[in-house]
Amino acid sequence: MEIRHIEGHKRGAFVIKREQERLAELTYSKSEDNSINIDHTEVDESLRGQGIGEKLVKEAVEFAREKGLKITATCPYASKLLSRKPEFSDVYQT
Repeated sequence: MEIRHIEGHKRGAFVIKREQERLAELTYSKSEDNSINIDHTEVDESLRGQGIGEKLVKEAVEFAREKGLKITATCPYASKLLSRKPEFSDVYQT
């Protein structure tokens, strides 16, 4: 399953699509202080229980590392996952 990154000027997303339908997505907004805020994560019922949400968060973490960004999260799922995984501590800001 391919995760695509869609990047705009102030917002972005990591998505999994089937044809034109989004089956999973993580959205974020960019801040002027070299950070991104993950504000939404959603996975279609047909993909639940497969670790798709965590894969989306990992993609956001890799993106942040590549770009030298920090991550905050107002999305409850992403916040919980980022705070529990020590391997994300280099980019996650509480």
